[in-house]
Amino acid sequence: MDIQRHETKARMSRAVVYNHTVYLCGQVAADVTADITGQTETTLEKIEALLESVGSCKDKILSATIYIKDMNDFADMNAVWDNWVTSGMAPARACVQASMARETVLVEMSIVAAV
Repeated sequence: MDIQRHETKARMSRAVVYNHTVYLCGQVAADVTADITGQTETTLEKIEALLESVGSCKDKILSATIYIKDMNDFADMNAVWDNWVTSGMAPARACVQASMARETVLVEMSIVAAV
């Protein structure tokens, strides 16, 4: 089975599909000036669009790793996440506090999903 790389640049591909599984690179908000709610919403929108572009969807997410800049934002991020995830379709998930590559990024998500 071939490895399919999507939107590949020098450093990374936005998505890699192999063996009926898609691996997304870390996704961050379209507008990093927004608060944690806005950043979480647009990050999830980007994830959903990227999954759909490779023939998957949010209900096929197997695993999510969430990096959050400040655990004080955990409840607000979870409120958006919980509203987005289809009932009964929650993936395996981890959430850790992390330093971000840019000061204005509050949340980053890395996704593995079935295709």
